[in-house]
Amino acid sequence: VASGHLYEKLLSIMILSVRNNTKNPLHFWFIDNFLSPKFKAFIPHMAARYDFKYDFVTYKWPSWLNPQSEKQRLIWAYKILFLDVLFPQDVPKIIFIDADQVVRANVKELWDVDLKGNVYGFVPMGDSNPDTEGFRFWKQGYWKGHLADKPYHISALFVVDLVEFRRTSTGETLRGVYNQLSRDPNSLANLDQDLPNFAQHQVPIFTLPTEWLWCETWCSQESKPSAKTIDLCQNPLTKEPKIVMAKRIISEWQTFHDEVQQLQADFEAGAAPAPSSTGKVEL
Repeated sequence: VASGHLYEKLLSIMILSVRNNTKNPLHFWFIDNFLSPKFKAFIPHMAARYDFKYDFVTYKWPSWLNPQSEKQRLIWAYKILFLDVLFPQDVPKIIFIDADQVVRANVKELWDVDLKGNVYGFVPMGDSNPDTEGFRFWKQGYWKGHLADKPYHISALFVVDLVEFRRTSTGETLRGVYNQLSRDPNSLANLDQDLPNFAQHQVPIFTLPTEWLWCETWCSQESKPSAKTIDLCQNPLTKEPKIVMAKRIISEWQTFHDEVQQLQADFEAGAAPAPSSTGKVEL
């Protein structure tokens, strides 16, 4: 899911980082509602260059579901509320990766994680950077009581067993919980994250290994070398812009950025993309 020029740039870099570390065939699914015509025209060129499949998917917001008018909240809603109906029925599993991430590992590893019968797996929020302890809202007040001994998970990366998700009607459950909570305008501040975390007592979350998502805001520098993805989540202390942060904390980011920029320039100039290699397992 991406919206706006910045996030489309970041999305292109995320795709390149996935391909750079994963030699298996890839199939990217993009939610059509929020992409610019320019980016949608560029994706086939990028797919030809890096040898991946792609599809644009969408779903009409149901009339009975409490509406969202703010664009960011709509994006969050589409990310979590319609997992059972966005994709063709023969798609068994999906991995969601936020646009503002750089992947440093083979995502086939994540695809192969045993979810132990759960419908999805999320990474727990980082707990090793002491500088942002005061911003860990899930460790105090309402959230502390509601979660009990369960972790609060970040929604920037997750894997979904769509077969089990559909079989258990989890989409209906989440939409029901959403309709209940969204009556209160003060609830679901981070809709895509708060909803699955709130619903853990009804829909358990498999907790993925912490190395699958590192962000400087919540995680220690000591844990960074083992990171399999790096997320550019905003630091409430510094409010550092994402591009500035990316250049500072991700050594390979500028190389990926320049490669995407060149591919974009070639596309706009009408040059045909050079093909790349392929593998065996579709994700």
